[in-house]
Amino acid sequence: MKGTEHFKEVIKTYLDRKAEADVLFSFRYSKPEKNIDDCIQYILNTVRKSGCSGFSDEEIYSMAIHYYDEDNIEIGKSSSCKVVVNHTIELTEEEKAKARQKAVEQYQRDELAKIQSRNARLKKTDITKSVSQPSLFEI
Repeated sequence: MKGTEHFKEVIKTYLDRKAEADVLFSFRYSKPEKNIDDCIQYILNTVRKSGCSGFSDEEIYSMAIHYYDEDNIEIGKSSSCKVVVNHTIELTEEEKAKARQKAVEQYQRDELAKIQSRNARLKKTDITKSVSQPSLFEI
């Protein structure tokens, strides 16, 4: 099984941060016989064996840590699968300001179109009233 590159990057980033914060884990994380590809393989096979299709971040991260904690761990066979990673996108203040400005401009365009549409309907009714036919009593 091969996880998506994004999944691999998320796991690696988490493990790197954990290794920086935890000296004991950093020794296990730096073992030469361990690598991120085998870690991902272990996680994917463990998930497949469980029969579940959804896991919390903490559950997946604990599988990754378990892989590095154990010296004799069964990684499992490789097979194809699809990994979905939920992540949040954080915008910079500049990006937020641009998005806000774009939303305001769109709102202004929509409101202007509504006003113009209302005015156009009013003008049509005025025109139809002024072009009325004379009645027999007016002649």
